[in-house]
This record gives sequence, C-alpha cells and structure tokens, in this order.
Amino acid sequence: MAQLDGKRLLACCANGAGSSLMMENAIKKVLKKYDIKPGELRHCAVSEGKSAARNYDVVFCARTFVKNFEDVTKNGTVLIPLKNVMSDKEIEAGLKEAGLLD
Repeated sequence: MAQLDGKRLLACCANGAGSSLMMENAIKKVLKKYDIKPGELRHCAVSEGKSAARNYDVVFCARTFVKNFEDVTKNGTVLIPLKNVMSDKEIEAGLKEAGLLD
C-alpha cells in the first residue's frame, strides 16, 4: 500500500465535471480502505489530462480514452482504464493488476 502514499493521481473524463468527480470519489473510497494518503488526487477533462498526465504517477480514465494517454505510459505513468468509472471495486482491481495494491 505504501507505494501509493505521496503519489499524484489523476482522474479524467470527457468534460472534467460529472463522471471524473464521481471517479475521484470512488478512488478516495479505495484509498481510505487501504489507508493510503496520496500526494494529490484531482479530476479533469481528457483535453487537459492529455498534457497534465505526464506530471502524475497514476491516471484513471474510461477505456474509450486510453489512446489519449498512451504516450505517458512510456514515461512510467501508470494508466488504469475503467469500464465503469464509478466502480470502486474496478478501481481497486485495476490498482492491484498494476501492482500498486497488495
């Protein structure tokens, strides 16, 4: 769990208002469950996230937006694509699959 402490996390959706905010809340639920304290957690639109993502350790987005973030994974940013952006269970599973949760 400590591998996410102090890390910068970004949640991206189409417009940066509704679903990314709900995604952020679902991420917070997972972080609280594991007592993880990130350095930063914020949400934004994909258009902003494309350029901002390189400054984050982990980026969450809907599967439909994965192509927008392929470049940042080359620099070590972990991309967590989600089918249901409001599912804390899917977020938790994605973090485990990425090796960021035990």
